[in-house]
Amino acid sequence: MTRDPKTPQADKTLHTLAGGSDFPTTRWTLVVAAADPRRTEARSALISLCEAYWYPLYAYVRRRGYPADQAQDLTQDFFIRVLEGRYLDRADPDKGRFRAFILTSMKFFLADEADRSRAQKRGGGRILSFEISSGEDHYQREPAHNETPERIFERRWALLVLDRVVDRLRAEFVQHGRLDHFNRLKVFLLDQAEAPYAALAREMGTSEGALKVAIHRLRKRYRELFRQEIAETVADAAEVESELHYLVAALMRK
Repeated sequence: MTRDPKTPQADKTLHTLAGGSDFPTTRWTLVVAAADPRRTEARSALISLCEAYWYPLYAYVRRRGYPADQAQDLTQDFFIRVLEGRYLDRADPDKGRFRAFILTSMKFFLADEADRSRAQKRGGGRILSFEISSGEDHYQREPAHNETPERIFERRWALLVLDRVVDRLRAEFVQHGRLDHFNRLKVFLLDQAEAPYAALAREMGTSEGALKVAIHRLRKRYRELFRQEIAETVADAAEVESELHYLVAALMRK
């Protein structure tokens, strides 16, 4: 939408961030090489993915019927083993997505009676960079329905993807000193805004046209980051669309 040259505020543009949409090097691809201790970038990618997936897996274990303290121990011990390189021999981007690999690995782990009997309290004293013990607070806020363990994993995974995208977008605004703009405009990402454009534009000291352009750019950047977040867990760009559809479906399941 073009600005109205007669409006004094028209030149005060809201500089919503823009960014490239090139397909990135995927963390999932790097994970395949994470078993090699010399590949420090691969290990960093693996840690980052584990941080993103620990709560969906914790919720999965709890929904399988394990009590909170045992679920915390099992989840932490599982991730320690993954970070040590176990299960990575099964990691093959050509055979699935990272979410499928990590869930299947957890199923193998839970089915392994020997591993379970040898599990040491809190991973033998080793501390992970993410706080699994906080998972129970989240889990107690889960809806009280009969969702299967797999469904609760998929839904938590989908919601956490959305949260990570919003966090990345917020960080970009913070970096450019525009956190206030983000806080005012973020409601438009999910069409939850109630304030009329004209009223909000006056509050922000800009024109209605400039505000609409800023909202359009915000949504565009959100979609780009959304695709990038998904892209980092698949092997190539051709798989992004199907994974996006899967995420939407996971969110819409009742």
